[in-house]
Amino acid sequence: MNFLAHAFLSGEAEDLVFGNFIADAVKGKQLELYPAGIAKGIRLHRLIDTYTDTHAIVARTNARLRPKYKKFAPVVSDMFFDHFLASQFEQYAQEPLETYTRRIYALINQRFDLLPQRVQAFFPHMMQHNWLLSYAAIEGIGKALGGLSRRTTFVSGMETGAEELRANYDLYAADFAAFFPELQRYVEQAKQAL
Repeated sequence: MNFLAHAFLSGEAEDLVFGNFIADAVKGKQLELYPAGIAKGIRLHRLIDTYTDTHAIVARTNARLRPKYKKFAPVVSDMFFDHFLASQFEQYAQEPLETYTRRIYALINQRFDLLPQRVQAFFPHMMQHNWLLSYAAIEGIGKALGGLSRRTTFVSGMETGAEELRANYDLYAADFAAFFPELQRYVEQAKQAL
């Protein structure tokens, strides 16, 4: 899962959303530097990643992507799944994606000083170009994967991700439709246990 899914799965608790959003930039025990609610969001992010990375449906998706994207297959599948969430957002949420993304950006921006330095570096660009909303279009996913590809030190092929998504759209859509409700159920249980 990528930024949109992580934020969405956090629900309405602002600390949880914030922690989940920044978690990739918080290593190991650095989470102890944050208030309890934000640390809970970081832990939730890690649980979501572990569940996703070990799920049979996601393994199938990644296996389909691996010949072309090698070790970057999970990155590509995360982006594809954010696309399906974004493009079908009102099936899962009580508000339009555009309204939701504005709210999330405002929430994160209010706590800009708490963002890890790495997140502070990209967040203004993310907000200005509305990455979360752009995920709803295949072109937006293509742009995001192209940007990721330019930042890798190895040849990743991720810049061709939009072509792959178009070519096998129904297969990836079916994977998402089967996986995401299971992930939602897991996250609801995990939030109770944290």
